[in-house]
Parts: sequence; structure tokens; C-alpha cells
Amino acid sequence: MVRSVAVVGGGISGLAAAWELCRRGGDVAVTVLEGSDRLGGKLRLEDVSGVRIDVGAESVLARRPEALTLFGELGVDDLVTHPGPAGASIVSRGKRWPMPRGTLMGVPSDPSSVRGLLTDEEVDRLAHETVPGPVPGDLSVGDLVDTRLGAAVTDRLVEPLLAGVYAGHSREISAELAVPALADAAHTGRPLLEVARAAADAATNGPSAGRPVFASLRGGLGTLPEVLERELLAAGVQVRTSAVVRGLRRDGSGWVVSTGPTTAVVEERFDAVVLAVPAAPAARLLGGVAPDAAAALRGVEYASMAIVTLALDGPPPAVLDGSGFLVPPTEPLTIKASTFSSVKWPWLAAAHPERTFLRASVGRHREEAGLQRPDDELVELALADLRTVLGPGLADPVDAHVQRWGGGLPQYAVGHRARLAPTRVLPGGLALCGAAYDGVGIPACIASGRAAARSLATP
Repeated sequence: MVRSVAVVGGGISGLAAAWELCRRGGDVAVTVLEGSDRLGGKLRLEDVSGVRIDVGAESVLARRPEALTLFGELGVDDLVTHPGPAGASIVSRGKRWPMPRGTLMGVPSDPSSVRGLLTDEEVDRLAHETVPGPVPGDLSVGDLVDTRLGAAVTDRLVEPLLAGVYAGHSREISAELAVPALADAAHTGRPLLEVARAAADAATNGPSAGRPVFASLRGGLGTLPEVLERELLAAGVQVRTSAVVRGLRRDGSGWVVSTGPTTAVVEERFDAVVLAVPAAPAARLLGGVAPDAAAALRGVEYASMAIVTLALDGPPPAVLDGSGFLVPPTEPLTIKASTFSSVKWPWLAAAHPERTFLRASVGRHREEAGLQRPDDELVELALADLRTVLGPGLADPVDAHVQRWGGGLPQYAVGHRARLAPTRVLPGGLALCGAAYDGVGIPACIASGRAAARSLATP
């Protein structure tokens, strides 16, 4: 007997769930319901100076297998590409410093490697780590590093790296979820420097040694949803965009999903449902069927941000001498990072030698006021900050694009995993997936979607 499954949400988590379900063969009929007019979530291509370019996520962590495995299943592994050799930098006290090698989310394996980026006094504090003994329970990454290595390490190394992942604040982000190795060190009383050295040694001598850390697809990571949609349709999956899901209720052994405008609601019955939407809409849909899970999800906060993409005329100028830079919150700048896309991604430079693309990100958790500016003001602000860091000679762009990601990144506050325990106890035929639970990166979201699908594999 064919089982019907609705996947609510067409971001990468929902698409991965649908892909996993349809690979079971003809015994599952899958329908993807996406509320917006397009699939892909935070994977998106937009036209900038006549070139379709990523304006959301641009890479995946290649040392996790999920994304590369999916590329292979979709037949696009021949399009996999990796960043060029140019390294990134960190801005500290108005100057760019090379990104130290061998760090674990900013925790150095060799204190001397961050001299200059940190003052001599701060390096000395770092080198003489304070290890108070085992600490039970969860704690924030920043508080842990503050206590062990000093606030300067948190402010100038950990903060910019974590902000790049979560657009949040390290002294509020759960160590258990964001950097499990550091959390384990806190629980066991092991020095953080020792853990960082072990991670650096594994990167150099372990099974992943020599393999690229990040990957993307030629043409942009935003092509992935397009490929998935094509393959899902070929497999018989129904894909419906502009299908806002307004309600979910139990119907015997199945579920009734309500979609459409309030004046013309359509109810459809499915045997099972995957909710692949952010925490707030998931909480609304779960309120009447899983109230404890809904209450837990209501407490998850999100950060908003914007990506400003600039196109310059001609090849990359000499000042773009790396893959980009990160900005600690201690610096008097509004942007929190910049990526020199045409330098970072050789495929992009080769495909469009007449243009140079770079982008800057703006916005951290609870700093939404700065994002209320009009697009042209955000572009001018980003350009001014870029010139502060790179020098006044940076040319005016020939085109620019602003992509706003309102409520784009969930915040893993201290105790996040324990608070979300009710989301793991759900009525039969119902599963959750997405960035709100166990990881915000693309591979983690793919893993979450596929795990949700597998949990519904049998009635």
C-alpha cells in the first residue's frame, strides 16, 4: 500500500527529506509544500551584473560526508569545486592579520601563532591556561574560553568565527552544540589548548589530512535546490510552491494538513508529515498536537542578517589579496565579514574574468535595527567599511545586490539540547527537521532531513 507523506518546507532540510523518501521506491507518495514562491531556503542565486551568484550559503563543510554524498546521488559530483589557496584574515585593532592555522573554532593550538593579532600580554595569558577542573552541564563557548584562556581570545578569535556560523554572540552560544570538543574538555577538566592541538594534529595526520575543508558547486551552491527539484519531479514527487501551511491536526492514524489563503483553506490527508520549517512556524503547527514540543520551540531565538554582494569591473585588484576577512565585534565596523568571492572560488574568476565579485555580511543576533536601512544605505555602509579595512582605493561597484535573511539563523543558547528534548517525543507519523535542532550548516541540515524521513519509513 502506498503511504502519503507531506514535507512542509522546501529548504535544504525539507528537500533532503523528500529525496530520502522518494528513494524508497513506489511505496511512498511525497508532496513538498513550500510557502514561498521558490525552493531552496538559504540557498539562493540572484543576478548581479548579469551573473547568477550565491547570495546565501556559498559552501558546505567537506569534511562531513552528507553534502558530498548527496552531490554524488544527484549526479553532480563532477561539478564539485573547492576554494583556492588564498587564506583568510582577521581584523584586529584596525589591521588585517593572517588567520592562524591550527585553531579549533578560534582556540589556538600554538599560542605563538596569534602573536600580533593578540598583544604579548594576551598571548602570555593564553599560554598559561587556567583549568579549574571538570564543569558539569552546558555552558557558553565564550564563558568557557574567557575562564580558561582570557577574554581577548574570545573577543578577537572565537567571536568572529562563531559569528560567521550563527550570527550570534559566543558568550550566549551553547558549547555542547557549537563546539562539542570544547564542551567535552570542560566536562572532563581537560585543557582547551590540548584539545586544539589534538584537533590540529588530526587535521594534519588524520584520515582527512590533505582534503579540502570546504566545497561548493561550479555555478554556485544555489544550483543545488534546482537540481533537487528536477530530480524530485522526475521521481514523481509533487512540489508545490506558494503553498502556505496553516494547520495540522490528527485524523485517526494520519494527519490533515491545511493550506491556502484563509478565505479558501484546502484540507488534505496524509499518512505522515515532516515539518521542515523554522522553530516559530513549527511551534504554531504543533500547538494542538504536540504542545510540549511547541512550547520548547517557541523559546528558540533567531538572528537576522543581510548579504551585500558587490560587482567590480575587471579582474581582482591587488588589495584583494586573500579569500576574505572576519571582523570581531570589538572593531568599530558594521560588517562582520567579507568574502572576496572571485579570489576564493577559482571557478568564478575563470567563468567571469571581466568582473570581480565580493560580498559583506551585516547583522548579529539582536542587532536588527541596523538592518532597517534601505538597500542603498547598506551598500554604502558595506563599501565604506571595506575601504576602511582595505584602503580608500577600492573602486566603486558597477552593480550591487542586497539579500536580507530575516530570522535566518537559529541561536543555540546554553542548554539548547536539553530544552528541545520534547521535540524528540512526537506522535506517530510526525517528524521534525531543520537548522533549529542539531546544526545550522548545510551538511547538518541534510542529515536532519534524511533522519526525519527515515524515522517515518515504516508506519
